[in-house]
Amino acid sequence: MRLHERTTALRAAGRKALVPYLSAGYPDRAAFRRLLRATADAGCDVVEVGVPFSDPVADGPVIQAAGHAALAGGATLRTALDDAGEHAAATGASVVLMTYLNPVLRLGLDVFVDAAADAGLAGVILPDVPREESAQARAALRGRGLDLVDLAAPTSGDDRLRAIAADARGFLYLVSLTGVTGSVLDTSGGVLDFVRGVQSLTDTPCYVGFGVAEPAQAAALGRVADGAIVGSALLRRIGQAGGADAAVDAARRYLTEMNAALNGGQEDVR
Repeated sequence: MRLHERTTALRAAGRKALVPYLSAGYPDRAAFRRLLRATADAGCDVVEVGVPFSDPVADGPVIQAAGHAALAGGATLRTALDDAGEHAAATGASVVLMTYLNPVLRLGLDVFVDAAADAGLAGVILPDVPREESAQARAALRGRGLDLVDLAAPTSGDDRLRAIAADARGFLYLVSLTGVTGSVLDTSGGVLDFVRGVQSLTDTPCYVGFGVAEPAQAAALGRVADGAIVGSALLRRIGQAGGADAAVDAARRYLTEMNAALNGGQEDVR
């Protein structure tokens, strides 16, 4: 199922999407594959897989550390594509690959797009590619049935938000605050107004990321947004678990709790 079809179907069914972010190859490749399976067990139909990169400008310290550990363990763009595709084929989940541009250029844009499509992925996030420079990648991805997921931030002006919203497909990734991943999100502040404002500009589902960590935050976002993305808080629990078995169990329990909170307290909303 294409990403836009998935996210709009979830909205039509009254379901909020909890999107876990995992770093490919972290804490090691075998454990990463098991963690992907745990996201399905927790009811996550959309998963974001981050490709480890040596200079991750949008990522906070937790994701940076996970990426560096994965790189040291041999993770590459190719292994990320293989493992993400295997998960998509096995579970039917919509997998979105988050990668910086350098690995894509090194592989070649057309080669990358073909590999992502052949792996069965649903979308791609390129956080260091501004909208003004995204046309080539967007067209190449759409030509193979993948969506380029756009990001919008509170610092984006009204004209820019309207332009971003006009292009958005799959889901629109709303950066909840000015800062890197893992910063603290205050849902009593202006983020909810920001979500409502962007939603007035587009029919594409809006998912909120950066700083989403606790069930109370998920519950607040679930009353406004179409979904929430959890990354640093999830990776922190994985890193502190003490072994693959404990990490998989911790991830499954945390994501199940966050999914329930996001969807108004229901344990299983499917």
